Amino acid sequence: MEAMDFFRMSEGRWISQRTTHHLAMRRTELGQLEITAAVLDATAPKVVEICKMHDVDPTRASGGASVSWQGSMQWDEEGQTQEGATVLVLVPDADQAQSGQLLREKGYAETSPVVGRYQVDDQDGLVLTTDYSTMSSVERFWFPSATTRIRTSTVIGLSNTASFCIETRLDGDAPIAPPADPVDPEAIAIPAAHYSTLGW
Repeated sequence: MEAMDFFRMSEGRWISQRTTHHLAMRRTELGQLEITAAVLDATAPKVVEICKMHDVDPTRASGGASVSWQGSMQWDEEGQTQEGATVLVLVPDADQAQSGQLLREKGYAETSPVVGRYQVDDQDGLVLTTDYSTMSSVERFWFPSATTRIRTSTVIGLSNTASFCIETRLDGDAPIAPPADPVDPEAIAIPAAHYSTLGW
């Protein structure tokens, strides 16, 4: 799969069941979010805007995604909700389409615009690595099926957390996935511990 295939397969509405481990406190927090994602073409005005925000030539972008989320976590105070929105843009490396820059309108660990890296690994997972001013995150997601997405995350810095999410499609028919080899049961096992996914 190519990086944009992950965005295409993510388009639509999802329910996310999340377990977050707060490593310093040795405690676990449960939560549920509803996520909505829409694919953006490489020439979409928002993709061009995000590229210019980060001083990147917009013609290098392969496309992007607009993502919003809302829900709650177990430790939220009364009346508090988890919600937000951001735009992600993929800018492939000149010599390798399976890796490149990930431009974010808004980060997850910090809310300012940020540039990270993406790579499609040899298990057909999309790995996103982002270094913020006070912390770093490694995110990973993959699809055991067209209607189920698995996401993992680690954040190291001021906040030290590890999260695991199982996400199920809420809307109609799933997008048609690109041709793939038969699924190896071992391929849906959680990868090495430093792989993970955060946010939407």
